[in-house]
Amino acid sequence: MASNKILVIDDTTVVRVKVREMLPPGNFEVLEAKDGVEGLNFILQEKLSLIMLDFLLPKMSGWEVFQQVQAHPELRKIPLVIMSGRKEEVTEKITEPFEYFEFLGKPFDQKQLIGAIKLAMAKAKQPRPELVSVGAGVSVKNGTLLNSSVANSTVITPSVATPSIVTPSTGGVSEAEINALNEKIVKMQAEIDGLKKQLTQVVTFIKQKIK
Repeated sequence: MASNKILVIDDTTVVRVKVREMLPPGNFEVLEAKDGVEGLNFILQEKLSLIMLDFLLPKMSGWEVFQQVQAHPELRKIPLVIMSGRKEEVTEKITEPFEYFEFLGKPFDQKQLIGAIKLAMAKAKQPRPELVSVGAGVSVKNGTLLNSSVANSTVITPSVATPSIVTPSTGGVSEAEINALNEKIVKMQAEIDGLKKQLTQVVTFIKQKIK
């Protein structure tokens, strides 16, 4: 019986079959999921040795699956390879360098696949910051603490020091929570930059059509 299980989450049958055929013979079992919901169910139910996750998926996107995995201390220890035909789709959500997972661009050959798996396994062994639960009613806007409608959201504290955006006060907000909020600001800025880029492309397209 296979001791290692590899989960391939991709809505394209050709890609799932390709990964299965390219993997070297070994003591493992390949599981396949055709959408994000099915993939997440496998992740929650099976003891996996590796996850290969397409970033664009039906029902639940690869980005949403990634967020669910990162919210669980045990699940985020599983080696992860994110696949996409357009790297910018990933970097719009997750800024480089990718510290805890490996990126594999499509199309790929066997050498690239094996290399990505090895790097993902090495990155998964790196020490990770502890998850910090930010209580209800805390969010950040322009460096100011405000009330939020999001309750008990879980975020990851940054692994590197980020510029201090919010300073501690006597209101009982811990340094860990402040670091987590600063990390959220960084991610929000990355998403804003991505939206600006998309808007610029739309404007350019419209101008070309008007000419």
